[in-house]
Amino acid sequence: MPMVYGTIMNNEINNENTVVSIDEAIEAIGMGPFQRRVLWAAGLCFTADATEVMLLSFLSLTLQSEWGLTDMQTATMTACVFAGSLVGTLFFGFYGDHYGRRPAFLLACALISLFGLATAFATGYPSLVGFRFMVGFGVGGLVVPFDVFAEFLPTSHRGVKLLHIEYFWTAGSLVTPLFAYLTLETSWRIFVVLCAVPCIISGIMGICLVPESPRWLLSMGRQDEAIFILRSAASANGIDPDSLFQNVSLKDEQVESSNFLDLLSRKWRRNTLFLWGTWIGYAIGYYGTILAVTRIFDEDAINDAQNDNGAPHFNYQAIFVSASAEIVGLMVVIHIVDSLGRVPTQVMSYLFGGTLLFTLSILSTLTSNSATLTTLSFFARAFEMMGSCVTWVSTAEIYTTELRTTGHASANAVGRTGAFFSPYLVGGNNSMLAVGSIMLAIHLFTAFCAYHLPETKGREIGRTSLDDDVSADGEKDGNEMSFRYDHGIEGNVKQPSGRIV
Repeated sequence: MPMVYGTIMNNEINNENTVVSIDEAIEAIGMGPFQRRVLWAAGLCFTADATEVMLLSFLSLTLQSEWGLTDMQTATMTACVFAGSLVGTLFFGFYGDHYGRRPAFLLACALISLFGLATAFATGYPSLVGFRFMVGFGVGGLVVPFDVFAEFLPTSHRGVKLLHIEYFWTAGSLVTPLFAYLTLETSWRIFVVLCAVPCIISGIMGICLVPESPRWLLSMGRQDEAIFILRSAASANGIDPDSLFQNVSLKDEQVESSNFLDLLSRKWRRNTLFLWGTWIGYAIGYYGTILAVTRIFDEDAINDAQNDNGAPHFNYQAIFVSASAEIVGLMVVIHIVDSLGRVPTQVMSYLFGGTLLFTLSILSTLTSNSATLTTLSFFARAFEMMGSCVTWVSTAEIYTTELRTTGHASANAVGRTGAFFSPYLVGGNNSMLAVGSIMLAIHLFTAFCAYHLPETKGREIGRTSLDDDVSADGEKDGNEMSFRYDHGIEGNVKQPSGRIV
């Protein structure tokens, strides 16, 4: 019997060719070993991102003591990574949309691995800063693996499965202090090499296991290559590709070339601006919360680094407890993101996160009760993790294929800008009352921007709850993807009712 996809093809086809959308094809392939392989390769990129950022808190204080660096030089060492990632996100967004997800993925891994290892051989401050800038440039490309994973996921699994990648970020947050504990007293160079290992493994897995995105290939008019990859994915998931793709071709979804300015076109301007607002607020909130908690519990860390002849003393126990809050936040958001929705989850998380951090900042000046402060910091970190996870998922779902990595990269670039300024907002020159007030205001702004994002729960990737309004306003043009979904009930996507009729 011929193969039939979705509910739009319920008649007999005989020998005629069946035309299906890319979403219907991926839904028919299902969730299985193929996606899990991509998850591991992309997830280890997230681990690499976390380790390369987290190592800064250890490396900066260690080298400030060992090399006698000034406060400005120490700050520059950290800032250069965020500056590199800002440039890298803009480059890799364009590169991934125009030359493919796979080459962008592998190039980012290569840069992080190469210059991460080179950092261990830095002979002085100038070479160290240069190497860390290039590491940051590579880190800027790590939105691409996330988008690659998103583009291989069936709609019915996308929300929860995209959040699974965040476990790898948390793993990076946990292994970095472990690496520091094991190696810093011996050599910071060994520590830096260990932190580069996750990205090296990710690059090897990417070469062996991650093909080009069939969505991107189809948008470029390369249908035969897209079908070949879909057949390989079906086979890996235990489905016979010959029966699945019998007399089947993909709906032509070729689009015109896009660029950064398309993000500010009439069609995308509203979503882009609110996304940028959400990302800059989330980045300041996430990194600012980490810095504020560190300041409250380890206020003497810098003095330890400057006054001791040896390596600085780090409170590894506090760091592990703080990082474990992200696991709790991630486990909670996985269970509510598809039922509560992307927008409500973000708004709730940022409001609670800001309120808890404000309360923590005030109480830190009034009490030294460690249990109370630890509890508040734990839940503040958990809510920050919840909000940031869903912001990543929502961003990958809002944009269509031709703009996905450009849009995601631009949002990440804005976020990196916020991360760059967060140390100055939470710095020692500001009182904890001022820090709490500033961070509460930023969280309120973030929640406001997230509230105005379109809901993507249950929608085919690249389609949102605002698409009805876009069509009504006559803004649909040649650059828009033509995916089908059910407008009748929010969250009910037309799914394949069975592969064989």
